[in-house]
Amino acid sequence: MNGTNSDFRALIIQHEEPTPPGVLAEWLTDLGARIDIFRIDIDERQIKPRDYDLIASLGSQYAAFDDSLPWIDREKELFVEATEADVPILGLCFGGQLLARILGGECFRGELSEVGWLPVRSLDLELVAEGPWFQWHFDTFTLPKEAKLVADSPAGPQVFVAGRSLGLQFHPEVTPEIMDYWVKAYPHELAAVGVDPDELMAETHRIAANSRQIALQLFERFIEDVAGLRPLATDSILVKDEAP
Repeated sequence: MNGTNSDFRALIIQHEEPTPPGVLAEWLTDLGARIDIFRIDIDERQIKPRDYDLIASLGSQYAAFDDSLPWIDREKELFVEATEADVPILGLCFGGQLLARILGGECFRGELSEVGWLPVRSLDLELVAEGPWFQWHFDTFTLPKEAKLVADSPAGPQVFVAGRSLGLQFHPEVTPEIMDYWVKAYPHELAAVGVDPDELMAETHRIAANSRQIALQLFERFIEDVAGLRPLATDSILVKDEAP
């Protein structure tokens, strides 16, 4: 990077229509980043990770261990190329599971599912608050060998750091608008775990401000302390540290 906001490029991988980047995109926009939202499920472009300063992968209704997905091999290859090029990856839910997988961890159906606003046990409160964070997952993963656990819950790992990348099990990007989309798109999943959609929406609206605040804190700490990008001045111009 050469130190100007317009040179900061972020790739956001989106897997289906109901899973937009929400707070993550708002935060990147405030940084002045050029954002490329890549709908990998319908876009056949060949992405070059070296063209970006940051790659984020969002959630999905699909499983990160499902190799029958027509696009999953492309995303795995993209992740591998990004890690080889030392491009930071931020994985959210599905994205975090897939990041763990390409680094040597295993993804599988979990013994416990988590759907709703739930706390995590944080080992680094400056990076990850204990929440509540929004969870909507039935799968989990094992920690890659070289990764550092940052937070967990009874369902399994919740946050890990691997080099300049960060994997999350929960959804810091969620907004009331996204939640409204999800409860309409996936009512069968809520019914399967006994979650009332009206109560979920009410709780989402109650804690929306706090959820956004801790999400922004997480993103800021990630980009500075994990990815090794730091603000030069009050206008949030970013540069890469020599030794992140």
